[in-house]
Amino acid sequence: MSCFLCLLTRWTSSALSLLLLSVVGRQMGLEVVQAKVCSRWGAPDNKSLFQDGDVIIGGLFNVYYIPSPVEQVFTKMPHYQPCTGLDLEPLKYIYAMAFAVEEINGNSTLLPGVKLGYRILDSCSRYPWALQGALSLVGGNTHSCGLSASMPRTKLVPLLIGAASSTTGIFLSRILGPLSVPVISYLASCPCLSDRTKFPNFFRTIPSDIFQARVMAQMAIRFHWTWMGAVIANNDYGQLALQVFQEEIQGKGVCLEFIETVHRETIVSDARRAALTIQASTARVILIFCWYTDTRAVFLELAKRNVTDRQFLASEAWSTSDDLLQDLTISKVASGVLGVAIRSSTIPGFENYLRSLHPSHRPDDEFLRELWQKEFGGTESLEGVQHPFTDTSQLRVAYNVYLAVYAAAHALHSLLSCPNRDSPPGNKSFTCSSPKHIKPIELLQHLNKVNVTTPQGERFYFQGADIPAKYDLVNWQSSPEGSLKLVLIGRVDGFDLHLNESAIQWSTGSNQVPVSVCSESCPPGTRKANRKGEPLCCFDCIPCAEGEISNKTGSLHCERCPSEFWSNVEQTACIPRQLDFLSFHETLGITLTTAAVSGVTVTAAVFVVFLYYRKTPMVRANNSELSFLLLVSLKLCFLCSLVFIGRPSVWTCRFQQAAFGISFVLCVSCLLVKTIVVLAVFRSARPGAETLMKWFGPGQQRGSVFLFTCIQVIICAVWLSLSPPVPQRDLGFQGSKVTLECAMASVVGFSLVLGYIGLLACTCLLLAFLARKLPDNFNEAKLITFSMLIFCAVWVAFVPAYVSSPGKYVVAVEIFAILASSYGLLLCIFAPKCFIILLRPEKNSKKHLMAR
Repeated sequence: MSCFLCLLTRWTSSALSLLLLSVVGRQMGLEVVQAKVCSRWGAPDNKSLFQDGDVIIGGLFNVYYIPSPVEQVFTKMPHYQPCTGLDLEPLKYIYAMAFAVEEINGNSTLLPGVKLGYRILDSCSRYPWALQGALSLVGGNTHSCGLSASMPRTKLVPLLIGAASSTTGIFLSRILGPLSVPVISYLASCPCLSDRTKFPNFFRTIPSDIFQARVMAQMAIRFHWTWMGAVIANNDYGQLALQVFQEEIQGKGVCLEFIETVHRETIVSDARRAALTIQASTARVILIFCWYTDTRAVFLELAKRNVTDRQFLASEAWSTSDDLLQDLTISKVASGVLGVAIRSSTIPGFENYLRSLHPSHRPDDEFLRELWQKEFGGTESLEGVQHPFTDTSQLRVAYNVYLAVYAAAHALHSLLSCPNRDSPPGNKSFTCSSPKHIKPIELLQHLNKVNVTTPQGERFYFQGADIPAKYDLVNWQSSPEGSLKLVLIGRVDGFDLHLNESAIQWSTGSNQVPVSVCSESCPPGTRKANRKGEPLCCFDCIPCAEGEISNKTGSLHCERCPSEFWSNVEQTACIPRQLDFLSFHETLGITLTTAAVSGVTVTAAVFVVFLYYRKTPMVRANNSELSFLLLVSLKLCFLCSLVFIGRPSVWTCRFQQAAFGISFVLCVSCLLVKTIVVLAVFRSARPGAETLMKWFGPGQQRGSVFLFTCIQVIICAVWLSLSPPVPQRDLGFQGSKVTLECAMASVVGFSLVLGYIGLLACTCLLLAFLARKLPDNFNEAKLITFSMLIFCAVWVAFVPAYVSSPGKYVVAVEIFAILASSYGLLLCIFAPKCFIILLRPEKNSKKHLMAR
């Protein structure tokens, strides 16, 4: 901007510098003698609108269309073609200002006794002409500079309503800043103009673009559009708006797949590139921060490629453009546009005011005369005629102009009413002025304090340069004629967004919100896992591990359940873990129970067989009393396994280990005594050993079995009295079920029980191994040796299996060891004997048994 002003100063040194000098001098009350006649270069025509008054406010509007841009070479004075073609919408802004002035003059409470006037010029969107017009208004008129002679030369303009663009607002504020002349813009929305240190004399009645960018970000978040594209103008407007939008969506799960910039100078190629990017993109929602002419170029390129399935978000720069709405070529592409628009309000009486306008009533109004010649041929009346000029259904920028006039009027009212006139001089907040001696700096001070209610009942005040953000939310919907119509679907007040979603017609033609995501939101029970090298919005959904949950959509992490709980099947909630134990009703429990009952049945059958054939040599030769006791102990071993099945309780935990330890000691004791008897019999057959059997008679055998068993009983009694097993929940095993088991409070006691059984078993195995080759058919040592090998192998394997088994399978392993060792003893010792007794009765004779 500083370079632009330097060039501008060089180009205008012959005219504008003198005019600027004249302005400064007149603002300071000095008379400046011009040594050179002021003349304009490339000046616009001198059409203007003027109404005299006690206080004159200036107006600067772009009433005419700007011709095609001309490239300047910077080596000679710039050349500009004159503007032609009256623009009806800015013309409506002019009369909104004129209407507001007349309305204020008719108000007895606002500026009483003071007539407000105006001077309105056209700048034709030319920056030099806007500067010339502004300086002419602020510094007063000189006939040599070509303004209408009907304008009084002596009256200054203390305030300017203008700046139809942010760029114009920037340089007008900087040029007029040293003079403290307030500039109230109705259309400059650049966030940069909110900086009071750089632009202390700038005000506006349109919200900053920061707010509309925030609104568009809120809509993207509200409709869960996490994958979007953006097309922006390559200027401060587009860049700042995009920056604010990105700041608002940061951390909200919204990503931009692409950002395309378009330049006014290369719009054809840029629009083609942007259209190709949109066509190839997977994003279904596109944000556009551009001027309406640039947007139209992009839409035309999309229409060529028949891209009609995109949802567009519109900035206020094009969201209400009639040129786009009425263009049938782009209607299919632009259908469903959702946009942010300047707040529309009504101005009571304004429509009647426009319809009452006629050149015959305003002979000095050059703008109105040209309108009549262009539209009506000079004879028509606007009464009862439907015409865009008299359409007041969508007053947006015109209402901003209306507000600007009222803001200026209230500041003047505050300045001229002098509420602190009677206060001591040191307590006066502001100095008092008269309409003929208004200083811009005083008016600027009062403008900063404006806080009033508009005729429409809205609270109006400035926050620095800005007013509270208010927008309309609009939707482009198809009409029967094929064009698009603008439908109001909501409003924005500050940060509150009020939206009627049911009234929206989306790009799909339905009321269903379009989906635009790179990856669908992860449902509960899963977590997000970002894809390497891709944006954060692109991710995979990983199911939570067992025992972990995520109970909301889009979770970044899975949470582990407390120890007493476990995840449900869907991994969405923690539920109490079910108690688990070896039950009689499950397959494993039924299998083990069947095996135990079968063992009891087989043992009982063997017992019956031995009892029936108790007088035969086979039964009598193998110590029938110990054999029957062994069968009883085996039956107890099978039965004790049933105690381990079912829900553990205090008494079952104590009884199961005692029953197991005592029954097995009884069983092994019988085998040990039988082995000792075998050895004693053969030793007594040697010379001099006849008395050996006296020490191993029936009484001694029963006593030995009783003694061995009593030792185990004592061990169990001490263990169970001091530190017995108790029912306990095992939380160590992670699963949906918590095991209810008999916890070994004392590993020493259980080890002693097992150790004692192992000691007897190993002793029996050793003795049986020594007696295995004794010469007799009734020698049981071989059978005892084999059975003890199986017994020891089972219980040696039991220890690591018991330690490593999880949950209820610990109990199953112990039951399996009991049954396996019991079946081993039963089959190895009694199966051969039953085979001879039942199937080979001829061998069940004393002769056969004594053959060796």
